[in-house]
Amino acid sequence: MAAPKRKTDIGPPHYDQMLHPAIKANYGKWKSHQNLKPGVLMHEGESGAKVYTVRGASARLISITTIREMCDLADKYCDGFLRYTSRNNVEFMTDKEANVEPLIADLKAMGVPVGGTGSSISNIVHTQGWVHCHSSATDASGVVKVVMDELIDYFTSMSLPAHLRIAVACCLNMCGAVHCSDIAILGIHRTPPTIDHDKLGNMCEIPTTVASCPKAAIRPAMVEGKQSVEVIEDLCMYCGNCYTVCPAMPIANPLNDGISIWVGGKVSNSRTKPMFSKLAIPYLPNTPPRWPEVSDAVKNIVEVYARDAKKYERVGEWINRIGWPQFFEKTNLEFTKYHIDDFTLASSTYNSSTHIKF
Repeated sequence: MAAPKRKTDIGPPHYDQMLHPAIKANYGKWKSHQNLKPGVLMHEGESGAKVYTVRGASARLISITTIREMCDLADKYCDGFLRYTSRNNVEFMTDKEANVEPLIADLKAMGVPVGGTGSSISNIVHTQGWVHCHSSATDASGVVKVVMDELIDYFTSMSLPAHLRIAVACCLNMCGAVHCSDIAILGIHRTPPTIDHDKLGNMCEIPTTVASCPKAAIRPAMVEGKQSVEVIEDLCMYCGNCYTVCPAMPIANPLNDGISIWVGGKVSNSRTKPMFSKLAIPYLPNTPPRWPEVSDAVKNIVEVYARDAKKYERVGEWINRIGWPQFFEKTNLEFTKYHIDDFTLASSTYNSSTHIKF
């Protein structure tokens, strides 16, 4: 179906303008697909046409030079066709099988690992972190780098029981997919925002600042004769929403901010319904530039899962089969009071907490 004529230049172009001719010709008429080897897919249409996809890793923050190098490879081997996946993998598509191995060789020469397909770890989707985000509790790009350094063998091979998705969000506003990934790395604030009462009246609108809090923890207040706000700490969940609206309420705290680890989420409804991620480790410190506590913790969970899960089992399905007590025992993680549901809204949260699996 031809794309309708555009009436404005607002928004993205129609996707079919970006499709490889072989994909467009066989759209909706695919007969089969195969994982030929890590990082290489082959789709075959009913017409007999074949399209090969080579997947490489890519950072979320990349330079113009890197983008141009990727485009040069696409021009050389793929008639200019490439795409970036939702988890920041770069994929090159060609209908010429002879181009696959030379393309892989050139990617490796650039230092780009090839893999992430089938029963492997895909590229880690993540948020902005310290480099851009005003409310981040950790540096997403740095954490992703060190974690993937430890897990790269699981990206370049298909040795896991099933595909494994890791996500990083630098605060609990969760711009990343941490709520529904097999393993999630979540930056956390642990102290309420500080309030600069001298500046708040000039920088912020008090009604919108009050309304920004999802827990109604912010209240109007008079401070030294000035209109300002106060924070009820017992209600604050340290999300940083208020700082987004009011720059006079910064929440970042280098001594108390850190990282939590979550497990068991998935979007797929294969075999079992989609699942939310659940808490595994309440707090790990921010220790840049290599975050050894975080990378060791994630690698430990991945390796225990790789040894213990059955074929095709996702992390959450494996945990549900063995039970949460066995998960904590096998991974040698501490079970703390933070893992237990506090019975607030219990009727709607039973299915999200760990205790029902004991």
